[in-house]
Amino acid sequence: MTYLETNHHRILIDAGLSGKKIEGLMNKINRSLADVEAIFVTHEHSDHCHGVGVLARRYGMAVYANQGTWDAMASKVGKIPADQKFIFAPNSVKEFGDMDIESFAVSHDAAEPQFYQVHHDNKTFCILTDTGYVSSRVAGTIKDADAYLMECNHDTEMLRMGPYSWPLKQRILGDEGHLSNEEGADALMSVVGRRTKEIFLGHRSQHNNMRSLAHLTVASMMEQHDFGVDHDFRLDDAEPEQPSKLMVL
Repeated sequence: MTYLETNHHRILIDAGLSGKKIEGLMNKINRSLADVEAIFVTHEHSDHCHGVGVLARRYGMAVYANQGTWDAMASKVGKIPADQKFIFAPNSVKEFGDMDIESFAVSHDAAEPQFYQVHHDNKTFCILTDTGYVSSRVAGTIKDADAYLMECNHDTEMLRMGPYSWPLKQRILGDEGHLSNEEGADALMSVVGRRTKEIFLGHRSQHNNMRSLAHLTVASMMEQHDFGVDHDFRLDDAEPEQPSKLMVL
């Protein structure tokens, strides 16, 4: 889950935890779900939509997703009032008050996966997790954002040697799976620009990765290619059970 706010609006991108857990995490950053107006859903996998239905019903939030995602997550989110449901097609831009929210399609084993970058006051925050690879089209779309949340899901050797079944390993490693630490670093090197000041590494597997390993891999690869890690931009780690500190762009 990602929380974004401007002076006038507050939104979530995905809500993959329980409503109670999300409420607790929001309280830790001194924010209230009662002030959140909308949830933008990337795809129907439970770790991205588990809390969508309960938050929509409890707080009256609008929910935005593309048609394929709506169809696929209907049984997971339960009944949401029709006047709170909105279609947000891939590869389009939606004006939401003082935010322009841009959707872009990705390669993942979901019905119609898409991610988002949010534009406000000449600043851009981009979220890209749950994709098997970053195409040149996607890289061009998200190039030179001010901040990124980028997937570093697994260490390839840990995954290959780990407890998952072989079919699941193949799914994760495939073109519709997840980015490894090395692939996340490669993706970042194709999009980071002069405007980029903050990078969060996220969607880290609890079985096939470690925080220190993901961070070291990305930092080392980028430094080897003359990127100013922790000089031109800061490299941080998103945690699965704790909120990141609020960051101002």
